[in-house]
Amino acid sequence: MDDLLKFLVARINDDNHAYAYVAETMGGEALLDSHLPMLDLIEQLANDYNAMAPSDSRSAGLAYALRVLGQSYAGHPAYQQEWRP
Repeated sequence: MDDLLKFLVARINDDNHAYAYVAETMGGEALLDSHLPMLDLIEQLANDYNAMAPSDSRSAGLAYALRVLGQSYAGHPAYQQEWRP
């Protein structure tokens, strides 16, 4: 799961940089307004999972949710098939 979390955070950082570039060069404020909050929430879930004790009853559900969210990057070369839910 640690590898998936690192992968998700790296993709979120990449997306944040890409969206900032679009906003700067093409005025894509609407795109930023709609996508950046979602990226922030996914990053928050990854951080929450990292801080969660393995015995926490929510960890299995959160791990599943992160695997589902990770599928949005399944086309990325670093995505690993074993992360699928």
